[in-house]
Amino acid sequence: MSWHLGPLAALDLETTGLDPLRARIVSAAVIVVRAQRGTIAEDDPHRWATMDRSNWLVGDVDIPTEATAIHGITTEQAAAEGRPGQWVAGAVGVTLARIVEQCIPIVIMNAPYDLTVLDRELWRHGWPSLALRAGREPLVLDPQVMDRHADRDRTGSRTLAALCGHYRVPHTAPHQAAADALAAARVVDAIARQHPEIADMPLDELHQRQGIWARRQASERARRYEAEGRVERVNGQWPIIPRPRNGGPK
Repeated sequence: MSWHLGPLAALDLETTGLDPLRARIVSAAVIVVRAQRGTIAEDDPHRWATMDRSNWLVGDVDIPTEATAIHGITTEQAAAEGRPGQWVAGAVGVTLARIVEQCIPIVIMNAPYDLTVLDRELWRHGWPSLALRAGREPLVLDPQVMDRHADRDRTGSRTLAALCGHYRVPHTAPHQAAADALAAARVVDAIARQHPEIADMPLDELHQRQGIWARRQASERARRYEAEGRVERVNGQWPIIPRPRNGGPK
C-alpha cells in the first residue's frame, strides 16, 4: 500500500516573524489523518473529517503588527487566551514525538522554517529535541519541495495557497494553523495521486530524496537570483537548519 493511503500527520505554526532562528511560536496545530480504508479516495469520504486535532496558542509573546496582519492574532488576544510558551513548546514536542515513534510521516509546508522554529523553541525552553525525545528522526513530507520536483517547469507561486489552487484542494481558513496543516496534508495526498513515481517510493527513501531535491532547488534559485541581480539568502538545508555547535537561541 502506498504511504499516502496510510495515516498522515501534519504540523503548522503561526509565528512572530520570517527568520526561523529568531521567530517565536504564536499558535501551533498538529493533525493526524487516519489511514484510507480503500484504494480510491471517493470510497472513504470520512477520512478527512474524522482526524485528530491539537491546537495551541502562546500567551506570553509579543506579536509584531506585521505578523498580526498575516494570521490575525494580536498580543492582547494571545495573552488573554493562550498558555505559556514553555508549556506550548513542550506539548507540541510530546505530541509530535508520539507520532514519530509510530513512524507516521509528518507533512510540513516549507519544513525548514516550521521545523527549525519548533526546534529552537524547544531548545530555548530547555526541552529535548524532537528526534531525541522520539528516539529517531521524523519522516517529513514537504509539499513545496515535492511539487517543485514533480512539476519543475510550471511557472508561478509555490505558496500553500497556490498549491491548493493548483491541486484543487479546499483551504477554508488560510494562516490559521489547523486549516493550513490540513491543507498541506491534502496537497501531499494530491501530489502522490498525480505522480505515481512519488507515491511508490518507500517513506525512508522519499525523505532522503527530498533532501537532495531541496538542495538542487536552492541552487537553482540562487543562480536565478544572481542572474536577476537580486541579493537574497537561499537556504538549501532540509528538513531543518541544524543547531550551532556553540551557543543557543536568544
